[in-house]
Amino acid sequence: MVNFSLRQRLASGKPLLAPGVYDALGALIAAQTGFEALYLSGASIAYSRAGSPDIGLMTMSEVADTLAAITERASIPVIVDADTGFGNALNAKRTVRQFERAGAAAIQLEDQTLPKRCGHLSGKSLVSKQEMVGKIKAALDARRSDETLIVARTDAIAVEGFDLAQERAEAYHEAGADVLFIEAPQSTEQMQAICARFKGRAPLLANMVEGGRTPIRSVDELGEIGFSVVIFPGGLARAFAKTATDYFQSLKANGSTKPFMDRMLTFDGLNQLLGTADILAQGARYDADQQ
Repeated sequence: MVNFSLRQRLASGKPLLAPGVYDALGALIAAQTGFEALYLSGASIAYSRAGSPDIGLMTMSEVADTLAAITERASIPVIVDADTGFGNALNAKRTVRQFERAGAAAIQLEDQTLPKRCGHLSGKSLVSKQEMVGKIKAALDARRSDETLIVARTDAIAVEGFDLAQERAEAYHEAGADVLFIEAPQSTEQMQAICARFKGRAPLLANMVEGGRTPIRSVDELGEIGFSVVIFPGGLARAFAKTATDYFQSLKANGSTKPFMDRMLTFDGLNQLLGTADILAQGARYDADQQ
């Protein structure tokens, strides 16, 4: 069970750093490291589950299954990337209900058309502002608790330009979105302009993509500009891909994992991380000879 309100945390004034995860193991490690919240990245689910780029191939049920596995093992809030809501306003309502049941603390919807693609790829297209407003209102109607936040993302900078992206964010704020996410600003000046317009009116989310269109800044730097939430959604997937490449190259070259072992957990180390002894002790309480 989540042990604090994400809404209250965002109201504290201190920027929240939420690393991207895509499975329960990564979520468990992040929680044990001391992070206060997690971001379930749709792109990273596509990378890890399908070995595919972020081009709209994942389904709502695949994300919901991943979310449920994460919330079973990590008792900190999870912000979930729900892409476009996987369809129209009615699909968005169903998505919100499913994700809320699976333990989402916040659900992010974006204004791209189907099939969507990564916010830092070119060639995106958008639904109308009015259609997205309808999805936001549907999402708000669908949630069972006001503690479940609705994050409204616009990808309009790359499609319609910076000024129209801010107009879309204004409309999404008026529709009732709890958090605003203007994707892929291309400079510090654009990030500052976003915060100058919206800071104090709604929490703002900043997305840090290594090699993407937005300059990488630290959570403290972005907090000073005026952002409330900072996500690094694909960092873990990129780190894993680099480490896995190095691991397989070493194993292929050496025929053994021995040269790589200083970069690995041992069998005992992994079981300690997983809490295997405690889990087995819990199971022993139900053994027949203990009844």
